[in-house]
Amino acid sequence: MARAQFQKGQKVWVECVGAWAFVEQVQPVWAKGFDEPVRVTYDVGLGREFTAAELRLAADDPTTDQALGDWRVLRARNKWQQPEDCLHHPQPGSYPVVVTDRADWGGWRVPGAEYDRDPWRIERQARLIAAAPKLMQVAQALADLVAENPEDAPPPVLALARQARDVLQGVNRVLEPAPERLPAPAVPA
Repeated sequence: MARAQFQKGQKVWVECVGAWAFVEQVQPVWAKGFDEPVRVTYDVGLGREFTAAELRLAADDPTTDQALGDWRVLRARNKWQQPEDCLHHPQPGSYPVVVTDRADWGGWRVPGAEYDRDPWRIERQARLIAAAPKLMQVAQALADLVAENPEDAPPPVLALARQARDVLQGVNRVLEPAPERLPAPAVPA
């Protein structure tokens, strides 16, 4: 099964061409009997379709900050349990959904059984995920502030700035190409 690694409008580096491009179209290839696409290709306007292995994200792509946008927590109706059956939940009859798109879809959801196991932890995770873009901005501002005058910063602030820089590098680094699936080993007859 294949999953899309890039989305429409995203800036990508096309490795084999050596040029930047924007994903114009995500093209899943479906096969009968499968619930998910068997392959996903991308049209970036360069005359042919590319696989995820041929594309990379920009490390310092300015559109990624805009793409983060306004993440927020919405409530979805719990289809698996009646509100009176889950009175131990923070808001019986619903569960948190973090949306990362203006159209109120896309983002993070949790399976109902996992939510029921520890609803308070899941509620906190939802708020943390929704706050992630703002926390990234704070970390970037701290790293930038200390980078301007590192000799003027006290040692604890320098240590915090190093941690912020390391976390941001982990988030912003260029993705490696998708690993190709290895063929199944042959079974002797």
